[in-house]
Amino acid sequence: MLSATNLSKSYTTPTGLLEILNNITFSLSPGDAAAIMGPSGTGKSTLLYILGGLETPSSGTVTLDGNVVTPSDVGFVFQDHCLLPQCSVIENVLLPTLIAPPADYDARAKSLVEQVGLTGRMHHRPAQLSGGEKQRVAIARSLILQPHLIVCDEPTGNLDETTADTVTTLLLELHRKLKNILIVVTHSPRVAAQFPNRFQLSHKNLTRES
Repeated sequence: MLSATNLSKSYTTPTGLLEILNNITFSLSPGDAAAIMGPSGTGKSTLLYILGGLETPSSGTVTLDGNVVTPSDVGFVFQDHCLLPQCSVIENVLLPTLIAPPADYDARAKSLVEQVGLTGRMHHRPAQLSGGEKQRVAIARSLILQPHLIVCDEPTGNLDETTADTVTTLLLELHRKLKNILIVVTHSPRVAAQFPNRFQLSHKNLTRES
């Protein structure tokens, strides 16, 4: 289970304290998929990075399965796919394993590439892929260490509507298969509508819409 308790985040600026998030509390269980929406500048990405352990809250806690969350527990998908251009598809998928305990990840990486529909592109480099294909590689990479939590920051933001639908469908299909917790930050009502749990972030607070 993912539990966020009394999360607040503020920054010190030359003009004083800038409060981004205030006393946010919610939880998600294994198998839950949630979309977080809200106007630009409201702190959606900040909240996502706190949930993924990339940022520290000013106060409050985030736990995953009862333990304080760390980035090594989480799979990340960003708006920019963040693939290494000199590496092939399969090599990019395997990147997180470089800092993981020794194991044989090759078969799992191949399986994930096949599951995201890129069997014929396994040894291609990012420059040879479309935008949607690059995001599929990023999705496969996020799953290689079998994390219980996947967080996605505007994963369809750079894609056209048709490709965005394809990527969203893939995310949700793999989520249902693996029964992890999936959180997606999005500006798109079309993307958010596909998620059973929807939250709105505004005025520093998070409210559940469904």
